[in-house]
Amino acid sequence: MGIDTVISNGTLVWADRTRECDLAIDGEKIVAVGDRETFPSATEEIDASGNYVLPGLVDPHVHLECYYSQDSYESGTRAAALGGVTTCIAFAWQAWANDAPDSMSTFEEDGTLLEAIDRHKRRGEDALVDFGLHGGITRPDPAVYDELGDAVSEGVTSFKMFTTYEIGLSNGFLDKLFEEIAEHDGIAVLHTEDDDVCEARTERLKDQGRGDVEDYPGTRPAFAEAMAADDAVRMAREAGVQYYGFHTSCGAAGDVLADAQDDGTQIRAETCPHYLTLDQSAYETQGTLAMIAPPLRTQRDIEALFDHLERDTLSVISTDHTSFQKYKKEVDDWWDSTFGANSVQRSLPVFHDEAIVSRDYSYPFLVRLMCTRPAETFGLPNKGTLDPGTDADVVIFDPDATQTIRAADNESVSDYSIYEGREVVGQVETTLVRGSVVADGGEIKREPGYGNFIERECPDWEPL
Repeated sequence: MGIDTVISNGTLVWADRTRECDLAIDGEKIVAVGDRETFPSATEEIDASGNYVLPGLVDPHVHLECYYSQDSYESGTRAAALGGVTTCIAFAWQAWANDAPDSMSTFEEDGTLLEAIDRHKRRGEDALVDFGLHGGITRPDPAVYDELGDAVSEGVTSFKMFTTYEIGLSNGFLDKLFEEIAEHDGIAVLHTEDDDVCEARTERLKDQGRGDVEDYPGTRPAFAEAMAADDAVRMAREAGVQYYGFHTSCGAAGDVLADAQDDGTQIRAETCPHYLTLDQSAYETQGTLAMIAPPLRTQRDIEALFDHLERDTLSVISTDHTSFQKYKKEVDDWWDSTFGANSVQRSLPVFHDEAIVSRDYSYPFLVRLMCTRPAETFGLPNKGTLDPGTDADVVIFDPDATQTIRAADNESVSDYSIYEGREVVGQVETTLVRGSVVADGGEIKREPGYGNFIERECPDWEPL
């Protein structure tokens, strides 16, 4: 009896080792690793000579088809597939009504968390790669407490909250919400910046007419991120909830997280490739296209973030992929622009170039941060590894190919890139999702709808 596919002659990478061997796939699963001569005959063979064979990337921070992204699930996951991302976690936002002219809301009336989950499951029917959802809590409405159990039953086991913007939640509400999430063994996922500090500094610049984007980073300073992170992790530890900090941008916030990680079991966090490769000088060259929240920081912060990655303070690399076109970004005054940047198509080659090519980190280091740890953290036991019995999500990666990043090559609807013109070493050659080639040679090979909604487990975090 034969099998479907053998990937031969590559170097396989796990979170803790590499091995020159072959990989066998049957149906949607990895069935063996070892010598191809010991495998049953295969219908198809993929020659990975000279390349690394990685688990598919798991990106737990991707904005698709929502108030904060112009990408549909189809366009966003096409970009993901070309970037080697085989599983992403997007957001199901509670509808909130706000008719203010500068509101972020696209909703006419308030809605429930469960309605949001259903809405995004349906939107995701055109996905090319597998996807999960974070529940997005946008209002301080105690009624959401009664929805958490049903959300977890549907495989939505993590809940996103903000401490800033119009959908920011107060510490008083977060304190109780953390307790409720802990009761259901879920994960509290936070964007942490102190809203009072950010708003006051923004208003001062508006009053002074300082609309140049170079002034923007000063309105969302590193200490404001650290302040809010400190409040959040203190409440999380008191509530006994598993806490995950999004897009850590600075050494100060990393230090707060490190201080809270007494045993490594309850507090986890991520950073993103843009915080590891770009500093605030990008605002001088790119203008508002580089506007991200929290902002790009300093070279000193970049070094601090790599130190925190080495120490496991930060255990995941995500993208915070957000898709806008230039007309929404390029404005006269920075405060009229939008936050975020598209990057799910570029995260692997950019991080590879910085971490492995420039800084001499290992391939297991990369796989640990971009594949295995995010899968373990967010309850995806069949993802993020090349172990037999798990989903055959596989990336064939050329470590020596050189490419120049151009927005013209975007599969995202975004018509710009914060990495425009950047030459990087490393390129995704082939991406398989559950045993099927979805991208090869820079082209999409599957039709929309191949991706599945993945019901996630409630994880029980072990020490890192």
